Amino acid sequence: MSSSSPEELPEATSAETPDETTSRIVDRTRDTWHHALIWFLASVLIGLTGVCVAIASDYANEANLWLQKKLHWWLLPLIPAAFALFAWLTNRFFSGTQGSGIPQTIAVIDDPDDRKKSNLLSLRNLVGKIAMLLGGLVMGASIGREGPTVQIGASISHAFYGYGPFKTAVHRRTLVLAGGAAGIAAAFNTPLAGIMFAIEELNKKYPFHAHSSTLLTVIIAGLISLAIQGNYVYFGSTRAILDLSQNMYAIPVCAILGGAAGGLFSLFVQKFSAILPKRIRTLIQSHPYIFAAACGLVVALLGFLTGGLTFGTSYQPTRMTLEADGSLFVWYYGICKFLATLLSTLSGIPGGLFAPTLSVGAGIGDNISALLPAIAPHGAIIILVMAAYLSGVTRSPLTSFIITMEMTGSNHMLLSLMMTSLLASYVSGIISPVPLYHALAERYAYPASSSKRLSLTKPDAHPENN
Repeated sequence: MSSSSPEELPEATSAETPDETTSRIVDRTRDTWHHALIWFLASVLIGLTGVCVAIASDYANEANLWLQKKLHWWLLPLIPAAFALFAWLTNRFFSGTQGSGIPQTIAVIDDPDDRKKSNLLSLRNLVGKIAMLLGGLVMGASIGREGPTVQIGASISHAFYGYGPFKTAVHRRTLVLAGGAAGIAAAFNTPLAGIMFAIEELNKKYPFHAHSSTLLTVIIAGLISLAIQGNYVYFGSTRAILDLSQNMYAIPVCAILGGAAGGLFSLFVQKFSAILPKRIRTLIQSHPYIFAAACGLVVALLGFLTGGLTFGTSYQPTRMTLEADGSLFVWYYGICKFLATLLSTLSGIPGGLFAPTLSVGAGIGDNISALLPAIAPHGAIIILVMAAYLSGVTRSPLTSFIITMEMTGSNHMLLSLMMTSLLASYVSGIISPVPLYHALAERYAYPASSSKRLSLTKPDAHPENN
């Protein structure tokens, strides 16, 4: 969000009458308050909506546990039917809400046109995103709320575009950027991750100025989350400490294995259609809802195979494993959660990646700890691989180690997490050269002339205070 004042009015001249001076001051004051009111209102709405989505998501996860107990094997046909239904509803009524929502947000930020478009960010899509996200969680899809909350926050701030001083592509970019960052902050009470996410992921193509209104928006959204939900740590925390003098080699081990696994996930999502035989690819494109149902069927089978551990965000088993500092996973949990998250993503239903991705990392970390128990304490290995795997999937190492640190309360492992995330991102880049979200954003990119798009890539083309 731009912290610069509204469009500047001409300075007073010696020929200006007292009435004209008064009128100019009144106009400037009105525009300034209009500007500030919009930013404040958007920030509050994003914070409140983010908290409501977080609370509703927790209830949706509890509803899935209830369904597992009451319906049990009836979920086997019900989950595929739900996946097909959600995919149809998304394509029919809420086009633009597929997947996490972060690629759509990036596409709107990168749009050079001043015109307001509502196919990706709109209040209608906001409602659809929330409904499909909650429905997916109830039915056990391996999805999270953070990506959807980014699109939700961006949709709220984008709704104010075209009013008051916000009428150019630069203004829209700052609005959407701040809305998306505030969404991350409100989703998991992670304000630092929200700010870093805005700098590293959403605003990758443009200079970021630290004195921006984005910071204020994230702070307000974070404060609202803090006031309503308290100062909670999403995945709990571990007492494990990594002694760098004795366990230094745990960092490259966790970074390489976690980063490589994350790179494979990114590669599979980006190249899934390309690696399939042409006949199967054509069949999937012709029958997308049957494919969504097939994905749902495998997700259901994986859930039953792991005793329900892979359903939803897998928040509870991951948190219990971290807090107990001992394994509560079956040995094949990591690969099953990997597949469940991959298929939930490929099915086209709305849902985010951060929480399930961190749970996949926890499962892989549990395997590494079982195979190499002497390299570091169990809890420390899990946290390192969580950061490494997330960094491998997103190729956003700074966001990855910060959000892992905030969601696990592992501030004491700051340096270790930082080194692990950076190395994991490098390893992932060898396997999947294009970052996942930006590769997916190209599918939603708005057409523009090459000269106009080129001009926007220059730092000085549109100076802004984000």
